[in-house]
Amino acid sequence: MSEENKHHHNGHEHSHEHHDSSEGHNHNHDGHEGHDHHDYDHGSMIEDFKRRFYISLIVTIPILVLSPMIQNFFGMEFSFPFDQYVLFGLATFVFFYGGWPFLTGSVDELKNKEPGMMTLIGLAIVVAYGYSSLVIFGWSGRNFFWELATLIDIMLLGHWIEMKSVMGASNALQELVKLMPNEAHRLKGNGGIEDVPLQKLNSDDLVLVKPGEKIPVDGTISEGKSAIDESMLTGESMPVEKNEEDEVIGGSINKEGSLKIRVKKTGDDTYLSQVITLVKEAQNSKSRAQDFANRAAKWLFYLALASGITTFIVWISLGFAFDIALERMVTVMVITCPHALGLAAPLVVAVSTSLSAKQGLLIRNRTQFENARTIDAVIFDKTGTLTKGEFGVTDVVPEKGEETDRLLYWAASVEQNSEHPLAQGILEKARNQGISLGDVKNFESMTGKGLQGRVDDKEVKVVSPGYIKEEGYSYDTEAFNKLSEEGKTVVFIIVDQNYLGMIAMADIVRESAKETVAELKKHNIQSIMLTGDNKKVAEWVANQIGIDEVYAEVLPDHKADQVKKVQKEGRKVAMTGDGVNDAPALATADVGVAIGSGTDVAVETADIVLVKSNPKDILSIIQLSKNTYKKMVQNLWWAAGYNIFAIPLAAGVLAPVGVVLSPAVGAILMSFSTIVVAINA
Repeated sequence: MSEENKHHHNGHEHSHEHHDSSEGHNHNHDGHEGHDHHDYDHGSMIEDFKRRFYISLIVTIPILVLSPMIQNFFGMEFSFPFDQYVLFGLATFVFFYGGWPFLTGSVDELKNKEPGMMTLIGLAIVVAYGYSSLVIFGWSGRNFFWELATLIDIMLLGHWIEMKSVMGASNALQELVKLMPNEAHRLKGNGGIEDVPLQKLNSDDLVLVKPGEKIPVDGTISEGKSAIDESMLTGESMPVEKNEEDEVIGGSINKEGSLKIRVKKTGDDTYLSQVITLVKEAQNSKSRAQDFANRAAKWLFYLALASGITTFIVWISLGFAFDIALERMVTVMVITCPHALGLAAPLVVAVSTSLSAKQGLLIRNRTQFENARTIDAVIFDKTGTLTKGEFGVTDVVPEKGEETDRLLYWAASVEQNSEHPLAQGILEKARNQGISLGDVKNFESMTGKGLQGRVDDKEVKVVSPGYIKEEGYSYDTEAFNKLSEEGKTVVFIIVDQNYLGMIAMADIVRESAKETVAELKKHNIQSIMLTGDNKKVAEWVANQIGIDEVYAEVLPDHKADQVKKVQKEGRKVAMTGDGVNDAPALATADVGVAIGSGTDVAVETADIVLVKSNPKDILSIIQLSKNTYKKMVQNLWWAAGYNIFAIPLAAGVLAPVGVVLSPAVGAILMSFSTIVVAINA
């Protein structure tokens, strides 16, 4: 995203942020409106540039026709009384209407002491407009109104192309706010229930959460037990069994039973509000790095100032008249802002963005995308990124004399009625083996222990290790210990009180993850795994994929710290993740990459989104980033190469031998470099 967009966006972003920090935790509808406003904002900016470009272009045509320099060049005469005042009027319109984004942008850049593209354009158009206006009102010399108008047109076109190709600024904070329900069912003293907005809840209030609802606040369970899906927040794919006195996090989803929850934290203290704060801090501290074209523009700005002033001093000291020296100075300053520069970067960006979109990569932040070429470490979140976040059967261990398929038949038949992710994995396995299932009757869930039902008139139970131990069944402890050390979830099958065997399940590793890590190694890029999961699970997954560096049991709010730690070692880090808990880390990393199947928050916080959720696309990002950068460098050399040749001529280096670059010839050279740049992109 070009620097000035960033200024506009940052302006909007900050205004949202303050709004969020004061009210975000109230989770009222303002957050949603802000979100819509923001999408509208980026869209309306694109429309604005487009409108300014077309209107300025139309007004430029009469400016060209009325410019004496263009008339001389084509050897034609065309004049009428006060024609130069009409020219002045048209040029004034283009200067203020078309040039407005650049004038305001240059003020922003100078305030931030970071002159860039805006300042360079601003300098050229102010000098050209000021000098040409003096000429119209009696100063001797030639006006540059046609230069002014064409420069503004091309720069508007460049910015419009670039903005259209790069997605809008981040709405991560609004997305986080959306995760919270707006209301809670508060229990009244007389046993009744009232629905109240979240901001009306106080500490120690009791709220009711029905099955399938989002938990509205951070608190502890005072009555009931259930499996709670915290994957949105912690990235952990397994629902967590919770009983009385266990803590729950606002924003997680209650799967099974009804719960009464005692409110512990409200407002700014809630887990989600803390994540919002972390994302905000990370977004603000991510250095406002300038992209390549802006850095080039910064040097050209200094060059233009220096060459202009030097030219003026030299011509005056050689005894020339003030107005001749001034004309030389203006010519140099106007020529230093090459029209080609305005298209050099945007055209490359537009091409690389559309190429990457075809490959399923959405670029949200262009500066960070450019930086991807320097990455030397990629941090992967485990669940949902390296793994699919879905459970699959890894081992079936029948007791002696039992058959694998028979064991699956009993388990899958009972699991047909369950919503649990483990059930889906067992059913999937049975389906793949072509096992047709029996009907289940009297199905019931034994909360925290497993489930039971009658299949083929036999009582079938699928239960947890805890139940087996409690009931004193004997089983193959060696096999069980080995499986649980690999971090697998094991269920036991009991038919008519007889133990028949166990089924082990784990989060399925993405095939593409192994290939990605191997390829990254070839390019000397280190892969690191970061997960909130326990160490054994993490190491088992890492061994399967080939990752050596593993940080396990990392709390969500420490993920960003872990990224900083790797950055402190002087490495450029890309972070890949998919959950709310990854958002602060995605915002902190040099390049944040979100898996498209992940949560909206992760997608909104990232610089690049992998639509196909294939980690292998990270390699494409790095490759594309390198190619994009190479093309930009070539283009900027073309754009600036013209300057290296034109500036000394405009300054009058060859004046002693009678060669002074007339602005008309300058214009032809300029058009030539613009065409070359466009073709190269």
